[in-house]
Amino acid sequence: MNIKIIVATHKPYQMPKDDIYLPLHVGKAGKADIGFQGDDTGENISEKNPNFCELTGLFWAWKNLDADYIGLAHYRRHFTVKRRKDKFESILTRQQLEHLLASNDVILPKRRNYYIETIYSHYDHTFDGSQLDKTRSIIEKKCPEYLPAFDKVMRSRGAHMFNMFIMKKEIADGYCQWLFDILFELEKEIDTSGMTPFEARLFGRISEMLLDVWLNKNNIKYKEIGYVHMEPVHWDKKISSFLKAKFNEKKYSESI
Repeated sequence: MNIKIIVATHKPYQMPKDDIYLPLHVGKAGKADIGFQGDDTGENISEKNPNFCELTGLFWAWKNLDADYIGLAHYRRHFTVKRRKDKFESILTRQQLEHLLASNDVILPKRRNYYIETIYSHYDHTFDGSQLDKTRSIIEKKCPEYLPAFDKVMRSRGAHMFNMFIMKKEIADGYCQWLFDILFELEKEIDTSGMTPFEARLFGRISEMLLDVWLNKNNIKYKEIGYVHMEPVHWDKKISSFLKAKFNEKKYSESI
């Protein structure tokens, strides 16, 4: 079974040794070599990385990888089915994944729940809800059959985040065609020139919410598994920022 899961990174970092993983230097265009495959070869959008984040890696994988299954993980966040003391020994292995793929075409990380926020209100409190409004207008124009699924996701209180997935290649092809068609149109309508580098990463953020839209509309069944953070997570800071955004209208200004 030919499986390639790109591990998006922008710096040298310890990588899984299993042959299903391909470390990928995202945003490689014009940057120094860090010893990993770059996303600036073949058909690519590497130069868009400041706005598209790990999606420049996804685009590269979609256009350039010949595999039965493709996936995306992050250097700081990996899929897992069994947590161990050593986090790198917790990372999903080929054997574990092949067992899952025997009965599932799509693997996703466990859904993240917001409880006191909808997906739309959380984005509006932390970033700029008008960006989602523009996204909805594009969907209404280009593929209106997806509007009910989009509205349902916006009203929900949880979603599959991080742009992480593992999919049968032909399913991923359909998703990527739909996703990038919408994002490239959105790119024409949003001026990022006056934004901070953190704010300008909006296309990568919006795509996190579009995955569930596409899956739901197309009735794609999936299997959820866990994920492991390779570095400490400052939950107190995350929760504090989340509450300040909701109740004090304090937008996010950095990754947390």
